[in-house]
Amino acid sequence: MNVRPFVFLAMLLMAAPALGQGFAGLGTAAQGFARPEPGDTLKFPADYGAHPAFRIEWWYLTANLTGPDGTDYGMQWTLFRSALAPETREGWSSPQIWMGHAAVTTPARHFVAERLARGGIGQAGVAAAPFTAWIDDWRMAGPDLSDLSVSASGPDFAYDLSLAAGGPLVLNGEAGYSVKSPEGQASHYYSQPFYAVRGTLHLPRGPVEVTGRAWLDREWSSQPLADTQQGWDWISLHFDNGAKLMGFRLRQKGGGAYGSGTWIGADGTVRTFGNGEMTMTPLREAPVAGRDIPVSWRVKLPAHGVDVTIEAVNDAAWMDVLFPYWEGPVRISGSHSGRGYLEMTGYD
Repeated sequence: MNVRPFVFLAMLLMAAPALGQGFAGLGTAAQGFARPEPGDTLKFPADYGAHPAFRIEWWYLTANLTGPDGTDYGMQWTLFRSALAPETREGWSSPQIWMGHAAVTTPARHFVAERLARGGIGQAGVAAAPFTAWIDDWRMAGPDLSDLSVSASGPDFAYDLSLAAGGPLVLNGEAGYSVKSPEGQASHYYSQPFYAVRGTLHLPRGPVEVTGRAWLDREWSSQPLADTQQGWDWISLHFDNGAKLMGFRLRQKGGGAYGSGTWIGADGTVRTFGNGEMTMTPLREAPVAGRDIPVSWRVKLPAHGVDVTIEAVNDAAWMDVLFPYWEGPVRISGSHSGRGYLEMTGYD
């Protein structure tokens, strides 16, 4: 019997009060933990690594891929770190817990795997320089974030990919300080949206050589949601004209949302936009895992002439994991064409 999931659930029960508000408890107050502050300067390579004084952070990679026959694929590799206490201890007494998610999406299938680990014993972690993030044998590594190899596997899929960045890191919000609510919840948040990808997907019908584009998000906080926010809808879009868009809206209980994001022009110019500048309107829902999930959206950012429809490559891209959510590749049409990724949490 694999006891690791039971150990992980026991640790979560120790932190049960933290699971009551917002998606995965991210709206619960975090007394004693560090808080993001405006004016803090991000430092590299140190900020490639972990921040154990904060309660939650992630290394979040998604990729839009194409096979030799033109088929669309999506890939996800994510490592989450969560702290039960704002302390650093070694061995089994470490309060750091880790969770990894890997997925491959095809037009017909969605493959998912999850790994759970305890910090302090070498089973999972992140080193800043040279950069290495791992949980068990899943690995994302390179000299820094500009040049990475990525691998993961599940019961019926695996992938091995190489990523090379063709542009600089992008600081979201105000120099990496990203506000999440009118009450002032915030995170430190930067992205690497310029990866070119090549490698191999290993699927039940055999290996598939793929190429494409990828987006890495790095974010850390201690209370990234207000206690009135139930989840979020997040997009990262690669337009065929070279421009890119990251945006999110955090849904309020009872209606309404708070949004923000980053526009990256085809010339590399970066502009942060604030609440109300971008709108995301659901166009179509699909029954997924016993829920009605909006899998087609109209996205408008008038300041940059964006009025597009994004459509899921596979409606059933449900991440059936400890804290379930929807995550998958999308196709873009309208004022701009291209591909991207959509994540949606908190749909009960």
